[in-house]
Amino acid sequence: MERSSEFMLAFVGLKEGVHQFNYDIENTFFKKFDFNDFFDAKVKISLTLDKKSTLLKLNFKAQGSVEVACDVTDEHFDFPIDTNFDWIVKFGDDYNNDNDEILIIPHGSYEIDVAQPIYEMIVLAIPAKIEHPGIEDGTLESDILNKLEELQPKERLLPQEESDPRWNKLKDLLKQ
Repeated sequence: MERSSEFMLAFVGLKEGVHQFNYDIENTFFKKFDFNDFFDAKVKISLTLDKKSTLLKLNFKAQGSVEVACDVTDEHFDFPIDTNFDWIVKFGDDYNNDNDEILIIPHGSYEIDVAQPIYEMIVLAIPAKIEHPGIEDGTLESDILNKLEELQPKERLLPQEESDPRWNKLKDLLKQ
């Protein structure tokens, strides 16, 4: 991913305390990550930075929607995004991002790139299997759904008369 100055958060000039930043995320943001699963995206990010003397606490809140394709019918729909993510940035000798929730940056650093946590937060808000909400509530009319319903196997029920006589003998044992 190419680095964008829009997502480089310079914290060195900020006073200790709480600071607010806002970002508008659209589909071009995901194209920079070579992520093409969204057809459109309109997500607003509210970033709260709490600067302390020894660390930075970041809280990302995402609200909006992304247009995705249903895994069952391939119908496009807007999937709502409403999620948040907490991130702590500490200062140390070497850069270390082994932990998902804690980033260690070298002493003397003056900015951090917030594009990666924004990207991951939004992508992880989408479930592994995406189903159109109209499937569950029955409001979606689709040729694919009709064909799937038509091809669904029918249950074959045996009439009572066709029961196996060997089982009947065993049932007699239970009655004793």
